[in-house]
Amino acid sequence: MSYVITVIFGQKGILIIIALLIFIFCLRYSVNIFDWIEAQTLGTRTYILEKLELLFIEVNPDKLTMGLLIFSLSLSCFFMIFFGLWISWILGFVIGIIVGVLSFRIPKKIVDYMVQRRIKQYQGQMVDGLTLLANGIRAGLSVPQALGMVVNELNPPISQEFGLILQQNRIGITLEECFENLTKRVPTEDNDMFVSSINILRETGGNLAEVFDTIVSVIRERVRLQQKVDTYTAQGMFQGVTIACMPFAIAGIYGASDPNSIKLMVTHPLGIVMTIVAIALDAFGFWVILKVVKIKT
Repeated sequence: MSYVITVIFGQKGILIIIALLIFIFCLRYSVNIFDWIEAQTLGTRTYILEKLELLFIEVNPDKLTMGLLIFSLSLSCFFMIFFGLWISWILGFVIGIIVGVLSFRIPKKIVDYMVQRRIKQYQGQMVDGLTLLANGIRAGLSVPQALGMVVNELNPPISQEFGLILQQNRIGITLEECFENLTKRVPTEDNDMFVSSINILRETGGNLAEVFDTIVSVIRERVRLQQKVDTYTAQGMFQGVTIACMPFAIAGIYGASDPNSIKLMVTHPLGIVMTIVAIALDAFGFWVILKVVKIKT
């Protein structure tokens, strides 16, 4: 098929057609493209700063911008030179541009992972934290005093979150609003249940210690169920990673044993387009596998 197209249009003609199609696409969706670029640059920086604030990490915005630019340019130049020297400068240039644009999303994913890991750590500490709260309330302490006991006894992140509640309460923010801010910083079902029970019982009256004991039992059962789901889905996750890596492994084997067998895929313009499409389809398939394997509890 590629031979027939090359005969009809010629190699230069194919390049002109591809360039023309790219130009028409960029002209048609120029506003959306520039909005997307802004979202990937300044929008990404703002997003990272907001997430780092949730992690209690202070970063200079200017240094963060410089770091993102250096990381993106370094990664882009590395792939451009690597593929340019090893395979083709055309492929190296295309991959370098793609990596340079997408590399702005890598720090965002890293920060998201850090936030999710912190939330999991917080969830793991909730049983001990609520047990301390219940014991403190049974001993006659008020809610702020019991929160202070948790801050002194437990490690971050729960000590940081409860400490921030006390700090906000000292500067005049109501305790109910402080707990509502906690649900925004740590959006989990267990946290929503905990905050709702405190706010409702503070208004209507009730035994907070017994409610905390009930919440602890619910959280323990939820953790047990989540661990069971993680065990069942681990095999599916491993299979998805294996399937996604197989095309690259096969290409590497063919390239090492018989480089001429895949030479057109990385040197001919049509082969380069087909390679990029294949990589995109492989990434899409891996994304679908992750969506199927991931089970919400």
